[in-house]
Amino acid sequence: MIHEVSGDILLTKAKVIAHGVAPSDHFANGLALALREQWPAMAKDFRHFCHQSHPTSGSIWTWSGPGGIRIVNLMTQEGSYEQGGKPGRARIEHVNHCLRALHKEAQEERFPSLALPRLATGVGGLDWPTVLPLIRQHLGTLSIPIYVYSTFHPGVAADEPAT
Repeated sequence: MIHEVSGDILLTKAKVIAHGVAPSDHFANGLALALREQWPAMAKDFRHFCHQSHPTSGSIWTWSGPGGIRIVNLMTQEGSYEQGGKPGRARIEHVNHCLRALHKEAQEERFPSLALPRLATGVGGLDWPTVLPLIRQHLGTLSIPIYVYSTFHPGVAADEPAT
């Protein structure tokens, strides 16, 4: 069941957080930066993964951290591989591939709950009215609580209804 909520995704009770990045992202902006600050090992492990595997846009990478938290990095944006390069814009086809992969992983790994921000709309540059229906299409059949943080309020815990 998908619930649109308002608040700070870093305060979610969900066991899995998914967010959009680019391959070889530096986690320098928005939610990615906040996640890097809260879990610096995740960003370090992501850089190592990217150097070893050279992931492509449209793929995902999951990190497991302390206390059972998992962070799914959805590579919704174009990557930049040159020194000092900035991530490119998100593309709808990458969002679709990532959401399909997220659905599959949520089933296979039996995620108990999932939280997502306004995916690919910040640095990614996509329009929320275009992305939200994709989230509903790809994740709406999962039988877990899914919290979509459609409005950000720093430091405020969202009202996350249990299902």
